[in-house]
Amino acid sequence: MSQRTFAKLALASAAICILAAPAAEAAAIHDSGLFTTVLPANDDGSTASVGIGFSIDFYGSSLSSLFVNNNGNVTFSGPLRTFTPFGITGVSTPMLAPFFADVDTRAGNTVTYGTNVLGGKNVFGVNWIDVGYFVTHTDKLNSFQLIITDRSDIAAGDFDFEFNYDKIEWETGDASGGSGGLGGVSAAAGWTNGAGTYYEFPGSRTNGAFLDGGPDALIASRLNSTVDGQYIFRVRNGAVVSVPEPATLVLLGLGLLGVTVTRRRAS
Repeated sequence: MSQRTFAKLALASAAICILAAPAAEAAAIHDSGLFTTVLPANDDGSTASVGIGFSIDFYGSSLSSLFVNNNGNVTFSGPLRTFTPFGITGVSTPMLAPFFADVDTRAGNTVTYGTNVLGGKNVFGVNWIDVGYFVTHTDKLNSFQLIITDRSDIAAGDFDFEFNYDKIEWETGDASGGSGGLGGVSAAAGWTNGAGTYYEFPGSRTNGAFLDGGPDALIASRLNSTVDGQYIFRVRNGAVVSVPEPATLVLLGLGLLGVTVTRRRAS
């Protein structure tokens, strides 16, 4: 057992659960009732491989299933139990990560996921609504969502994916150097195909950046949407083709300006 994992278990054994009432989702988050399969309460857990209901072309890889990871992301090549966020770069595992940080659902709300129809199109979605942070803290809560939309009406394999944010009150778990959900190694957000093409949101792994009221507050900007807190990426012929709006969210040379950092893993 690694020292980091031992420390995490020690923190868990000493935790005091403080329950908080869930709040309704804001406009950026689609109806959370669309996705009803529950990932049971856990710390650092994942689903088995689950089908998304259609096939997508993501930089030449045809994908029809993924792993829902409790810690704010989905991956395609296998589950990811890592709780301290690493840089979302071209050498990462293929992933979509609306909020990669140490989510702990052993107190408060659990993660839900599943397939449905939204706007007449097939979708797969994951909800992290009013989720707390390690170790079983619910004094601060985050609400965010991932939706993958089938756009085979345009061409086979085409899809959209969106990151939606209602509120971001915490950024770090206790085992990632945080205190009261703040500081330490803060959350990362973005996506990567795992083979050299990626995008990491400005403010990733920067203390205070993503929080409501922060300099890169996730609820305060948008991409290809008229709704604050909603970021829609369009994938056509296998590649992300989104043009950012407003200009404050800049996709400069997808992957060329990503920051490489030491990858931190749980053992």
